[in-house]
Amino acid sequence: MPPRPPDGSGEERDSTNVVDRIWHGTDPLSRLARLALAPAAGLYRGIVAARGALYDLGVFPARRTALPALSVGNLSVGGTGKTPVSAYIAARLRDKGGRPAIVLRGYGGDEPLVHATLNPDIPVVVSANRVAGVAKARVLGADVAVLDDAFQHRRADRWGDVVLVSADSWSAKQRLLPAGPWREPVRGLRRAALTIVTRKAASREDAGDVVAALEATVPALATAIVWLAPGQLRDARGPEARPLAEIDGKRVHVIAAIGDPAAFVRQLEMAGATAVTTSIFPDHYDFTANDAARIALETSGAELVVCTLKDAVKLAPHWPAEAARLWYVSQHVNVEQGLDTLDVLLEGLLAARSTF
Repeated sequence: MPPRPPDGSGEERDSTNVVDRIWHGTDPLSRLARLALAPAAGLYRGIVAARGALYDLGVFPARRTALPALSVGNLSVGGTGKTPVSAYIAARLRDKGGRPAIVLRGYGGDEPLVHATLNPDIPVVVSANRVAGVAKARVLGADVAVLDDAFQHRRADRWGDVVLVSADSWSAKQRLLPAGPWREPVRGLRRAALTIVTRKAASREDAGDVVAALEATVPALATAIVWLAPGQLRDARGPEARPLAEIDGKRVHVIAAIGDPAAFVRQLEMAGATAVTTSIFPDHYDFTANDAARIALETSGAELVVCTLKDAVKLAPHWPAEAARLWYVSQHVNVEQGLDTLDVLLEGLLAARSTF
């Protein structure tokens, strides 16, 4: 796993550092903090198990969605690539003749904007109630739905689940919240129709090792591997695009408010970025004009200022006109293993339209 990037100053970033250190640190203080949180994690594990059992037994009822729906989710908190993979799946359904809609909670306000940027022709429905969201998608003319981040939202009785696991942040020890980033244990993958191991800076071999570890825990698991590759440099406030190769040898300042900023930083370093400095914020951070002005000052000395698409949709409107140009890099989905399995799943989803 790549090292975590250093942060700039600021209370928000300090809080991010504390959580990250507790979850991933190897020093004695981090280990002591995890030990102190172990009882809370045990209680959380029990609640998750009880809730799952109540849904499995039908005590907690699940409501059928108005359209065949495929959930794209994960077992951990952020950083697995749900948004680009959800967008890719929606686009593939469209290309196969479907009329998909993206349905999501819209936490933080950035994800709907990212989906609208990646697939302008696919409607995006924001609703914390996924059942109501899918019903609205049907009214809008959709005939299938992709639920972005809904694996734990079991109230919606969807057609199937795709679950993502990140090779970049994989650990043999899955510590549950609050002692670690895991929402539920790996055995939760038994509910998945397909498990996708994603990688950004991790190698293909690393991803294969994660697949093997998951298959050892959950027999007969259907798996795929996706490389989330960095795309072009794109002007966050205009139409210009440049090859990512232009980053080679440049001093780069990275801005990130995402689940796994270390993997993004490492991607840019692998593309040739040098003397990388960072401004790291909590996932889904809502940038203000004051934040943008402060970050612009931190970029002095950098030849390129780069963020993710997820950050650009909220940061660009506040970016000072006199500051260095703000560029973003989005993640391109490349299915390296299991494309046939994924296509069979999507074709099954489309075939299910006749039963709705």
